[in-house]
Amino acid sequence: MSETQATTPADDSKAGERSHDPTYPPKFLEFMRTGWGASDLSDLMVLPQAVRHEKRRRALSQAFPGETLVIPTGREKVRANDTFYRFRAGSDYAWLTGDYDPEGVLVISPGTGDHDAVLFRRPRKSTDSDEFFRSAQYGELWVGRKHSLDETSTRLGIECRDIEDLDSVLSQLISDKTRVLRGYDASVDASVPAERVTDATEPSRDRELAAVLSELRLVKDDWEVAQLQEAIDITVRGFEDVARMLPTDRAISERVIEGVFGHRSRLEGNGIGYDSIVGAGSHATTLHWITNDGRTTPGELILMDMGTENNHLYTADVTRTIPVTGRFTPLQRQVYDIVLASQQAGMDAVKPGVEYKHIHETCMRVLAEGLSDLGVLPVGVDEAMAEDSLVYRRWTLHGFGHMLGIDVHDCAAARKEHYWKGTLAEGHVLTVEPGLYFQEHDELVPEELRGIGIRIEDDVLVTAEGRQNLSDGLPRAADDVEEWLARQREAGPRIAGLD
Repeated sequence: MSETQATTPADDSKAGERSHDPTYPPKFLEFMRTGWGASDLSDLMVLPQAVRHEKRRRALSQAFPGETLVIPTGREKVRANDTFYRFRAGSDYAWLTGDYDPEGVLVISPGTGDHDAVLFRRPRKSTDSDEFFRSAQYGELWVGRKHSLDETSTRLGIECRDIEDLDSVLSQLISDKTRVLRGYDASVDASVPAERVTDATEPSRDRELAAVLSELRLVKDDWEVAQLQEAIDITVRGFEDVARMLPTDRAISERVIEGVFGHRSRLEGNGIGYDSIVGAGSHATTLHWITNDGRTTPGELILMDMGTENNHLYTADVTRTIPVTGRFTPLQRQVYDIVLASQQAGMDAVKPGVEYKHIHETCMRVLAEGLSDLGVLPVGVDEAMAEDSLVYRRWTLHGFGHMLGIDVHDCAAARKEHYWKGTLAEGHVLTVEPGLYFQEHDELVPEELRGIGIRIEDDVLVTAEGRQNLSDGLPRAADDVEEWLARQREAGPRIAGLD
């Protein structure tokens, strides 16, 4: 990053607040304000997916007739001092608008039709303001060209207004006729006072808005499925990249694997959908191992839970556990086959109308039976699975999976009756990812099992006929995994972007 950064927007020659900000003399300022040609964009057209975003806004509005809905995307977050994390749009906001820039706020109001929607966002100032060369956060000479309000309106098919107009709009809203998606923009939250809930069992108006948004997002349309498939296909290529460079006879850092996969994700998509979990050896028994400071060991397994987020923010979520040498040991294969049988049983149960909990119970029973076969369960399978026991969960803490979409744990605000206690429907996309984990210091399992962690995860679309495994580009059965590894290694390493 440049040592000399511009100040925040200003039209005078005063120095910035930071010690390394320059002081611009008047002659320089005048010089920078002249000699710039037009940079207008022509022939812009509405994006094909804009009609889908409009349909979603209409559905949301119809869920709350006569009310104003305020959905912000959030602001850039400071990483350290004056550097920011790469901005990622709020999922609900992006789902409703297709806008991925920071600081936007969508306001849906009762209108002459079903609804009126206005997108408030930061305008492009270009050479009309010194901001374009003085602001390191917003200036086009620093961060590149942004779309103007008119350009954004054309592309997204929605009216756009200057974010500076938002305060006056929010100040006129009636609290009991307004709902806000809270937690994304502190200034918006402060501008519209939250409802006071006296009954703890009564959901607040704002929480209900968040819940309905999640529930509307549960069923994916064809365009969303295509976005997920793209993210998953990139993910498959990322796993192939890793397999091609994973040595059989020496150790490498988990972070090498993390980096190789991240390179593919950043090249072909927006980046990784979540921090990659790369667990070599006993690190695989830590469910969310993202430190990734270990090393592979020939003879051990490596668990990789990784997913690419595509440029429209839909993410894959795939896990494979592979033998470093290319071959499972008999014991590794025995545990692996238990997990695979659990996953297959769960996938076979997926179809419209099936209770979500049934998938969980199906997967868990196979795991419990496998633990019994391994001689690990201290009680019978039925007792281990009883609601007042669940002792089998010591070795598999997480559930069978979750919904997947524009969030890796998608639709998380949905009410239980629509999710955990609900039924599957055509268009749902969910992961199926059972696992078994035997900690190194667990004295209740045979020593030879300690340090083994295995998870297999795929992304599954519920179809009218049953299901489709969107991530079947990667093998699952032990023999197939071994053959795939050998084939990838024979092909040799490749660098994404040069292959």
